[in-house]
Amino acid sequence: MKKPILSLLLIFITLSAFAQLPTIGIKGGVNFATLSASGQANNVVAGTNLQASSGSVTSFNFGVFADIKFGHLSLQPAVNFTGKGGTFDGTTGPLPGGSTSQVHSKYNLYYVQVPVNIVYHIPVVIGEIYLGAGPYGSYGVHGKLKQSAINTQNGSFSSSRDIKFGDESGEIKRMDYGANAIAGIKLKGGLLFNINYDLGLTNILPDADGNKMKTRVLGASVGFAF
Repeated sequence: MKKPILSLLLIFITLSAFAQLPTIGIKGGVNFATLSASGQANNVVAGTNLQASSGSVTSFNFGVFADIKFGHLSLQPAVNFTGKGGTFDGTTGPLPGGSTSQVHSKYNLYYVQVPVNIVYHIPVVIGEIYLGAGPYGSYGVHGKLKQSAINTQNGSFSSSRDIKFGDESGEIKRMDYGANAIAGIKLKGGLLFNINYDLGLTNILPDADGNKMKTRVLGASVGFAF
């Protein structure tokens, strides 16, 4: 037991000797989010029998990060508030009486997300280009579901409700885990332009009779490294 601990301590001391002072930064921008859904026809998607195709929602992101350099490589943890979600359009039914409904559902999901990326920095004349990737974990803090429908017999209706996070059918799992990739350019003065892609690997539907729904986010942001 002592040997692994001593080995990890030695690695940490060695890396610390080569590490530069960490850079702290802030950034914020826009997200283009979708929900990747898969499953068998007529299965449950978030509490309905919707047969759906996914679309995107526009949301936002902002957060703080640290950049701990080891030569051209760096460890870059961050804490972000980020918007996810997506839209579904499809048909439900036939209901009792033979009617069907054209349904539009819009999910807006908001998370506190912690990515930890390994980043490679390439010096250029005006600053540096960087590329990185790593895992993330996120915690759902708020969500909204808006739905509108046109029924063949009863006309149109709409509704809006807060999304419940939990492990029951019809809810959304609070935790989301996945992989994150980033790329961007940082100018010598500290101004930076960043793009990122988050690939959700967690099925956020707790109990959906075989259906799966995962988050996808393409983001663009502007920030400053101090």
